[in-house]
Amino acid sequence: MNDDELITLFKDYCLAVLRFSHHTVRAYSQDLDDLRHFLIREDFGTLLDVTPRTAKYYVTDAALRTGARTVARKVSTLRSFYRFLVREGLRESHPFLDVNLPKVDKKLPKFVYPEEVETLFDSIDRSSDLGMRDAMLFEMLYGTGIRVSELCELKTKDIHPAERTMRVRGKGGKERVVPLGERLITLYEAYVFGARTTLMKNKHHDSVFVSAKGDPLTTRGTRYVVQAVLDKAGTHMNISPHTLRHTFASHLLSRGADLRSVQTLLGHASISSTQIYTGIAKEDLRERYMRAHPRARKKP
Repeated sequence: MNDDELITLFKDYCLAVLRFSHHTVRAYSQDLDDLRHFLIREDFGTLLDVTPRTAKYYVTDAALRTGARTVARKVSTLRSFYRFLVREGLRESHPFLDVNLPKVDKKLPKFVYPEEVETLFDSIDRSSDLGMRDAMLFEMLYGTGIRVSELCELKTKDIHPAERTMRVRGKGGKERVVPLGERLITLYEAYVFGARTTLMKNKHHDSVFVSAKGDPLTTRGTRYVVQAVLDKAGTHMNISPHTLRHTFASHLLSRGADLRSVQTLLGHASISSTQIYTGIAKEDLRERYMRAHPRARKKP
């Protein structure tokens, strides 16, 4: 079986059995092509001829051509590919099991300082219906840390002002209860009984956030709203709806919230996904020290 046939067989397996998206399978195919081009260039034979030594040589070569994260992704693809070949009896051994990956530096998520958040909120004109909608949207993203997809899925029945809570449907259909602050509750009641009713016109649905036409707001529409507010504010901040989620988590941790509580609020399945925000909290503390302490930047 030649390389083209092997790759086609693997792609069919990913699509039909693993139910991977066409986008993912296309990325797998590109990673396999990268290895093929390397083998041809170095005259190392075919995909079936790869040895553990060849695999290590390839990883070293790839690390010189691209970043550590890309190399890690390529190796992940190749490990899946050769695992499939071994299981199908097309190879006896797996050449990529023992390769050492280049160290990946962890990048801290972007976040916004509290004073910058206040400046941004103050720039929103709440005298119009859309302005009230925008203020509510920003307050919800920053005040609860929900994902933009979760925000667009919110229904009026999910929010319970008397209990100061809301029910959020997260990844995998998992639900969680998120507490709501007094400011958010007050803004929500003013929005849902005022601006939202006007924006809805004659349409009937129970989505909390609506577009200018009265339809349920989409994730794309939410990103457009965030960018429009930034443009009107004349700020140089480069933020997205997800930046406000990062900001929510970092501000909680920098003010003493425990990691488990933040994990629950964010809807993370694993605490390891939440731990990256401890780095933000430390960076926030360092930046504040450098800006505020009178001797922080002076030479001895």
